[in-house]
Amino acid sequence: MGGRAAGVSLRRMDLQNVTDDTFTAEVLESDVPVLVDFWAAWCPPCRVMNPVLAELAADRDDLRVVKVDTEESVETAARYGILAMPTFLLFRNGEEVLRLVGARPRRRLESELAQALEQQPAGR
Repeated sequence: MGGRAAGVSLRRMDLQNVTDDTFTAEVLESDVPVLVDFWAAWCPPCRVMNPVLAELAADRDDLRVVKVDTEESVETAARYGILAMPTFLLFRNGEEVLRLVGARPRRRLESELAQALEQQPAGR
C-alpha cells in the first residue's frame, strides 16, 4: 500500500558528505547556494533534522544540501567556529550568508533560507 515512495525515496536519501578535503570544491566553489549541515553521530537533534534536510534537498533545485561530520572533518568545523550541533551554514558565491544553530521545523528553516537568499550580496 504505497510503501515504495515513503519508505525508499526520502528516508533512504543520503545527503552528500563533504570532508576537509572536498569542502572548497563542493561548497565554496559551487555555482548554486549550498546549505551545510554540521552534525555528529552522537547528536539526537542532528538525527531529527536528517529527514527534514533530505526532503528539502529533494524539493529544491536552486539549493544544494550537504553535511559535514564534525568528528571526521575537525579542520573545517574549527575554521567555521562550530561549537554546537546541528549548525547550518548557508554559502553563496563562496561566502557564508547565514548561520543557524539548533534543530527547527522545516517551515521555519525554509523561511530563514528564503530571507537570506533574497538579500543581494554586498559589493557584487
